[in-house]
Amino acid sequence: MSPKSYKTKKIERSDFIIYLSKAKEFYRTMYRAEKAEDWNAAGLNGVHCVISLIDALLCKYAGIRSSEEEHMKVIDLLNSSLSDKYNFKDISQKSQTAKRVIVKKNLIEYENRSFLQSEALGMIKHVQRFYEWAIGNL
Repeated sequence: MSPKSYKTKKIERSDFIIYLSKAKEFYRTMYRAEKAEDWNAAGLNGVHCVISLIDALLCKYAGIRSSEEEHMKVIDLLNSSLSDKYNFKDISQKSQTAKRVIVKKNLIEYENRSFLQSEALGMIKHVQRFYEWAIGNL
């Protein structure tokens, strides 16, 4: 699927720094929430960190940002926009890591149960892996 199949906004490539700054803030907050054993907050900050990192990557390399309502579509947009044009190592694998995080968003925010410690700790590992990869490419 080409990037034209998704709802996107054109933005200045230099604005990637804004999304990167947000991602770093969410990342730090995720770890503070983990330390406080606030599992819902840790999970949701992890989700927002990954989404902001994807926004930063799309912004820097493609000059676009997703305006899709469904967050999972941003994963396909990342792959379709960057995999052919740029030589990103492990983009397919890292996209799956991001998907494992983003898929938890509805559970954390809307389901009638709390995010469990084990779920949060597992997510934090995925967020860390994606974060390190994305930072290395930004």
